[in-house]
Amino acid sequence: MILDHQGEVIARGKAFEEDLIVADLNMEAVARARRTGRKSSYRDGLPLLWRSMLRRFHLFKKLGCARSPMWRRFWTSWREVYGALTLGVRDYVRKNGFTRAVIGLSGGVDSALTAVLAVDALGAENVWGLFMPSPYTSQDSHDDVVELGKRLAISVRTIPITTMFDTYRHALAETFGGRAPDTTEENLQARIRGNLLMAFSNKFGHLVLTTGNKSEMSVGYATLYGDMAGGFAVIKDVPKTMVYGLARLRNLRGTSPVIPKRTLDRPPTAELRPNQKDEDSLPPYEILDPILQAYVEEDRSLEEIVEAWYDRATVARVIAMVDGSEYKRRQAPIGIKITHRALGKDRRMPITNGYRNS
Repeated sequence: MILDHQGEVIARGKAFEEDLIVADLNMEAVARARRTGRKSSYRDGLPLLWRSMLRRFHLFKKLGCARSPMWRRFWTSWREVYGALTLGVRDYVRKNGFTRAVIGLSGGVDSALTAVLAVDALGAENVWGLFMPSPYTSQDSHDDVVELGKRLAISVRTIPITTMFDTYRHALAETFGGRAPDTTEENLQARIRGNLLMAFSNKFGHLVLTTGNKSEMSVGYATLYGDMAGGFAVIKDVPKTMVYGLARLRNLRGTSPVIPKRTLDRPPTAELRPNQKDEDSLPPYEILDPILQAYVEEDRSLEEIVEAWYDRATVARVIAMVDGSEYKRRQAPIGIKITHRALGKDRRMPITNGYRNS
């Protein structure tokens, strides 16, 4: 960027793209300012936090202010986030000697956004999708993966894991002694998929891009050596509500949407047991994400968050999940930072600790 003698930005290059900018400077005005010793006051030019932008997004959408200056600022900020993610994928893949990437596609919005980012960064010919349906995978997920593959023009391979899953359960049946199915069996499915993705990576040399978002990683709603297995975590610093926003923003580009409408509209689910929904285990993301922002990014205490009109039991539960999942995050792949404080180097807490929120 180029600033004048009063600190005003008079020219700025494109964000997260190579660009060349040329501007004329008023050198006489600069000389006058130096003689008088006047300095411009500091002006806050920091971008709005994603939570504030999300509130404005819903407000503008409700009021129909699609042409207002604030609406344009909102979309500009999120376009920069999308550009940062695209550039991050392109640079990491290419500068580390890879040419192609493989992604586990589920029919959900996280894997869809990751795939679209990869295509924008590397080209459709360099992105492969792997769809691994289990006994609990719905027909809607199957159809949405097929549709996404067609719209992105990427190669999608389908490898059902039901037989492998049955083999695991049979091998463990005697050891488990007739215990009722629980998260153990759910995690088995995720780890089978992780094994297949890594086998695909080993055989063809493609980099595995994981699809977990910041909301999930914060509270540990992920499986070690399962959906966390991979080489680069594209959206690990993107909250779930922002995932939806970026997906809808990307669908506005071009002549037709790239992410199927049903992927954006249906309730998020891991599909690891019958009729499973994310909200069975987590608060709604519209509630969870602001709590995570306050606790993880702003260092707010339980009392401060409760005073901001959130239910005490919900806040305490979320904080406990965040504190108890540090060991998982420490073993997660590296990824792209786009928020004020990313999980990992920005926020590293002791894994073994004795503090608890009352």
